[in-house]
Amino acid sequence: MGQSTSAAGKIILNGRRTKLLSSNSSIETEVSPDYTSYIPDECLALVFQFLNSGNRKRCALVCRRWMIVEGRNRHRLSLHARSALITWIPSLFSRFDSVVKLSLKCDRRSVSINDEALAMISLRCRNLKRLKLRACRELTYKGMATFAENCKGLNILSCGSCDFGAEGVKAVLDHCSSLEELSIKRLRNFTDSSHEPIGPGLAASSLKSICLKELYIGECFGPVIAGAKNLRSLKLFRCSGDWDMVLEEMAVKEHGIVEIHLERMQVTDVALAAISNCSSLEILHLVKTPECTNGGLAGIAEKCKCLRKLHIDGWKANLIGDEGLVAVAKFCSKLQELVLIGVNPTTLSLAMLAVKCQNLERLALCGCDTFGDPELSCIAAKCPSLRKLCIKNCPISDLGIENLANGCPGLIKVKIKKCRGVMGGCADWLRTVRPMLSVNADTVEPEGHEEGSNDAVEGGLQKNRIEFPSLNSQIVAPSLASSSRSRSGYFKSRVGLFSGISLVACTLRQRESS
Repeated sequence: MGQSTSAAGKIILNGRRTKLLSSNSSIETEVSPDYTSYIPDECLALVFQFLNSGNRKRCALVCRRWMIVEGRNRHRLSLHARSALITWIPSLFSRFDSVVKLSLKCDRRSVSINDEALAMISLRCRNLKRLKLRACRELTYKGMATFAENCKGLNILSCGSCDFGAEGVKAVLDHCSSLEELSIKRLRNFTDSSHEPIGPGLAASSLKSICLKELYIGECFGPVIAGAKNLRSLKLFRCSGDWDMVLEEMAVKEHGIVEIHLERMQVTDVALAAISNCSSLEILHLVKTPECTNGGLAGIAEKCKCLRKLHIDGWKANLIGDEGLVAVAKFCSKLQELVLIGVNPTTLSLAMLAVKCQNLERLALCGCDTFGDPELSCIAAKCPSLRKLCIKNCPISDLGIENLANGCPGLIKVKIKKCRGVMGGCADWLRTVRPMLSVNADTVEPEGHEEGSNDAVEGGLQKNRIEFPSLNSQIVAPSLASSSRSRSGYFKSRVGLFSGISLVACTLRQRESS
């Protein structure tokens, strides 16, 4: 790590004299020394790493030395992948010759780079580790094959809205033996030959994460999933086709997979039974899979006892409920996070989850029609380890909120949204009762309460000309000392305060009109 100044920074530092010629006479001035030249290139590059992209660009304009140091130590580059980029590739990658993470994005209305441009980039970035392609519609499988041959050390490939089809992905799998993450979204140009299954190629041993989104014929990547020997994460989103067989083939081999995410996929309990063979599974997301039932969830819970995070969006199908959740509570004692959307649990399953899953720290319930005050009170009384709670669009009321305030001693954050039975002052009341609790709640006042009272009072004032005593004798500050844990007394005092202010305002308006 040479601590001496670089060749670009070797300047006489003891001051130098420069002659400045003016119209009248010559003036001699002393130029102050450039102290930044003391900084070695390595330290200057380290400083640049802590700056964002905009500030790094500004620093590169300070002097030639800074521009050279910044360019040689920039490891991440994002470019607009329009067709005109091809003319700038030689100069760009001569300056940024150490790029290992490259992002190429093109907008929908522009023509993207072609195979020739991608080949030129691959020749200048042979050490590339991560490539992100977005809307590069002019790229074909030939360009991807050339790129894969030149950048065999690629670790991560993410492509979306591209047209090189499954053959382009196959070329990367066949040449990049270090590929660890593969993410494909809206891949187009599937030909008849591309319908054939695609194997993992040289990436069979290195591939750890696969994410497929919105693929018309995503089943052709089934052998890649089944053949990845060290697969840890599998995420499938809105891919057409029957995926039960694919997941069965995956489960035959022992991958050691720890995370599975299925969203809007055509899977049944057959697929869940196959997933249950993954004994090391820790994270499971079942989002809008209407053919999955309690039986499939119970099978996973019985065999996957290491489950830590469980997200279920039942899509109001009522096929997953107490029976499946009771099995989760019975077998998955390590559960830390539970999210239920469109699922209808009752006190039967929630009480068992609270008792059996002592490590449960995060709980979210959204659109659960059966989650009311009894269920919330059960959670408050039996979940001492709960730290974060989210309730949205559930039939709870002020009584459940009051019981929550008296329970869950470890709670640090609560979020209450679109629960019509909860009055608008719940957030203020919870903050008063539990000062250390972070509360995020809707502040909707009861409908018609304030407007009705104001109209009635104003009408009475106009008819009877009623005059009220002074402001101090009418408004009484709310007292919380007598009932610090009672929400009803606090809310009544708040309503009385606002009513007194409205009456006085009406009186003042009446006096001004007279």
